[in-house]
Amino acid sequence: MQRLSTLLTVGLLALGSASAFADASCDTVKMADPGWSDIAATNAITGFLLDGMGYKAKVDTLAVPITFGGLKDGQVDVFLGNWMPAQQGFYDKFVASGDVTQLAKNLDGTEFTLAVPDYVWDAGVHDFADLNKFADKFDRKIYGIGSGAPANLSLQEIIKKNDFDMGQWKLIESSEQAMLAEVSRAIKKQKFVTFLGWTPHPMNVQLKMHYLKGGEKYFGDTGSVHTLTRKGYAQACPNVGKLLTNLSFTQDMENSIMAEVVNKKVSNADAAKAWIKANPVVLDKWLDGVKTVDGKDALPAVKAKL
Repeated sequence: MQRLSTLLTVGLLALGSASAFADASCDTVKMADPGWSDIAATNAITGFLLDGMGYKAKVDTLAVPITFGGLKDGQVDVFLGNWMPAQQGFYDKFVASGDVTQLAKNLDGTEFTLAVPDYVWDAGVHDFADLNKFADKFDRKIYGIGSGAPANLSLQEIIKKNDFDMGQWKLIESSEQAMLAEVSRAIKKQKFVTFLGWTPHPMNVQLKMHYLKGGEKYFGDTGSVHTLTRKGYAQACPNVGKLLTNLSFTQDMENSIMAEVVNKKVSNADAAKAWIKANPVVLDKWLDGVKTVDGKDALPAVKAKL
């Protein structure tokens, strides 16, 4: 009887050690950021919550193709920036194949397509089909974002197929910040310019701009943003998985945080914390059923960080 008791004790200790080891492997959450303002904001929100729960968020700046590859290979745990339908090609290759998991929708009602300043709109450019009518004024250039971004691939396809008679146009790829700096310079000179625009983003407040119609085949009408994880992550790390499943954002929320970063020159982390402090009711939904890393209720622990 004593031998059986000893065996049971050893077994329970072994299970406890295994459980602790499993928890420890989830303590650091590896996240990706393509260098986009909106994902920097949502990563900051998530990082604040994880910190309050006793976890650590590790964010690496990675291009979208590398992010998807990292999710497939297990080098990235979480990506909050699966914009659909803009990333349909990556979805088909990685998510539909089962190599990457689309865990939850975190934002609805997005817009992501070519845009023009108000004076270009007033001149008659309302549709993709209108662009080539003013080709010389645009210098046949489209300003996109970072190389490899799904939206850029769609624009390259338009050029390759000569859709909208744009076969002679050129896509200028650069970072989000560099693109917007180029657009701002063009606007100051009242030059014709077309560029990738999206909402939520501070550009919608900072620039007098309009989104073009006609590109729905490539960019959809309105879209949504989803949370992706590496395969099996929510099962391996169920507590973080529960948080990620609960997380949903609004355009007003993201725009407010991003505007704070741009206008007041504060960090994304400080802007996210300030927004949550001003709107603590969101924590009830986000932290429903979520625990700290040591098994306590997450809600009071996160509120204590405010």
